[in-house]
Amino acid sequence: MIESIRLRALVVAASIAATSIFCVTPAAAWEPTRNVEFIVPAGTGGGADQMARMIQGIVAKHNLMKQNIVVINKAGGAGGEGFLDIKGAKANPHKLVITLSNLFTTPLATGIPFSWKEMTPVAMLALDEFVFWVNADSPYKTVQEYVAAIKAAPDGKFKMGGTGSKQEDQIITVAIEKVIGKKLTYVPYKGGGEVAVQLVGKHVDSTVNNPIEAVAQWRAGKLRPLCVFDAQPLPVNDKIAGDMSWSSIPTCKSQGLDIEYLMLRGVFMPAGVPKDVVDYYVELFKKVRATPEWAQLMKDGAFNQSFMTGAEYAKWVENEEKRHRELMKGAGFLAAPN
Repeated sequence: MIESIRLRALVVAASIAATSIFCVTPAAAWEPTRNVEFIVPAGTGGGADQMARMIQGIVAKHNLMKQNIVVINKAGGAGGEGFLDIKGAKANPHKLVITLSNLFTTPLATGIPFSWKEMTPVAMLALDEFVFWVNADSPYKTVQEYVAAIKAAPDGKFKMGGTGSKQEDQIITVAIEKVIGKKLTYVPYKGGGEVAVQLVGKHVDSTVNNPIEAVAQWRAGKLRPLCVFDAQPLPVNDKIAGDMSWSSIPTCKSQGLDIEYLMLRGVFMPAGVPKDVVDYYVELFKKVRATPEWAQLMKDGAFNQSFMTGAEYAKWVENEEKRHRELMKGAGFLAAPN
């Protein structure tokens, strides 16, 4: 009897041990344990700043993350300040940076010791458009009318406002100069929001702001769009200013300016972060993109809603770096020894 009891006890013990082997509680998925810094390598009020703060608000409103996102603008050195911050934060899982084309233009133009390859790609959130704007009080209703006025005036008489120097806005400005064969005076400002305000105030004659940076002034009747630097009209039909919608704006190419340019709105992290950390943020941004607030932002800003992650995103960035090197070389913007 005693042996029988012992035998049963051994069987029970063995059963418990086997169960414990096959029912190990899985490790909890990674998630932030403190506030996440979202670095904006550009000024306040611009497209990158607006998108970062929209994401911050969406995450908080829909409780998509237990910790807070804190947006920090680091625009010094054409955004180099922000990129060097991320470069110096190796393996830090609580830092993100929202990037625009200064991801390429800043190191190429300034020679700062930084490359996108020193960061971890997370996701392309969208591609941003560029629109050719003039003040609504100006007499120019079409690109042809504005170009004719520029050609009839001395070189440099007309002023083009833009964000930063040797960055996207000035690259497009140089492309315009090459097409029309006349010089413009380029006036750099700290951010797209300031650029729009300067055009409203008639301190410059035109800009090539992103849609989201000038939509409020267009809606208020202060600015007029002449064309969009894309291969096709923007696919947003909601009325914004009178009977005009984003889709009402003709392409610059159809107006005689054979220029196309779209800009990255993407997210990177410091180098050395584990895959499960990257996966967490990819899923977070997928949730953000599924909200009505994001859908409204995409509509208001007429964004190209391309989304990429992983190897596809890294390959796209690599190709864009090559393209920007050629564009900047053609504009004479490369810093030695690039």
